[in-house]
Amino acid sequence: MIRAPLTDAIVEVFDTLPSQLQDAARYLLDNPEDVALLSMREQARRAGLQPWTMVRLAKRLGFDGYEPLRSLYANAMRQGELGFAGKAGTQLARQKEVGDRALAAEMVRSLSEQVAQLGEPERLDALIAAAERLHAARRIFCLGLRSSHPVVAHFAYVMSFLGEKAVMLDGASGTGTDAIRLAAAEDVLFAVSVAPYTRLTVDLARRAAANGVPVIALTDSAVSPLAGLAGLSVLVPTESPSFFHAMSPAFVVGEILAALIAGKGGEKALAAIRRTEDQLSQFDIHILPPRGRRKA
Repeated sequence: MIRAPLTDAIVEVFDTLPSQLQDAARYLLDNPEDVALLSMREQARRAGLQPWTMVRLAKRLGFDGYEPLRSLYANAMRQGELGFAGKAGTQLARQKEVGDRALAAEMVRSLSEQVAQLGEPERLDALIAAAERLHAARRIFCLGLRSSHPVVAHFAYVMSFLGEKAVMLDGASGTGTDAIRLAAAEDVLFAVSVAPYTRLTVDLARRAAANGVPVIALTDSAVSPLAGLAGLSVLVPTESPSFFHAMSPAFVVGEILAALIAGKGGEKALAAIRRTEDQLSQFDIHILPPRGRRKA
């Protein structure tokens, strides 16, 4: 059984509950991932109960209604407490119920809504503030491991068009993060991690902060381990109908930050991009699309 937020509280009162509330409580104990992801009515249907029974149980446990209880479980899932296997079980059940096409459509809708949230005023303010600090830094040390690696790798690659400002903490033979020892107060550590947080990322960010290196975090919660170490955090949603957390919003943030930093560089940045483009052309790196080809 996956241990969930209310396990102890439910077990403590279980014997005092009426039979129908015991059935609802047993469903919560046995299916925490469903509680986090499915609507109350769907949960009641699967439990063979009426929706109001779920509401009664929530109130018996001290909540105003069922949605605050469900939000507690959803937050636990975001923090990785339910695990990938638990979330995979819910995805498989949902995919079997609605089919591949419907699940794919749910993921598209979810990701579209999450990316749209990045345009909210508060999030835009955080993006602009982060871009200003990154632009002002002498060097940007870029750190992101496991699922966060593509976010910082793409950010660092785009930044490479502007010169040597970005330093990617990545490499073979376990020495890729050693370059952080070169960071100083004039630099910035741009650290990316979402739940479940990669221990090495948090440890390196903690050491950098202790050594006076400013930390800018791209993470999923104001109470994440990285947010507590950062002078500024950009928060992104990660919920997904998939068993795996969504990284697309974080990737989009990386693209936006790189573009904003480039724009702040003015003519100097433009000259650097031209030099990079000339070099890529000399080395014949890219295959360009043919000009004037008619569309079929």
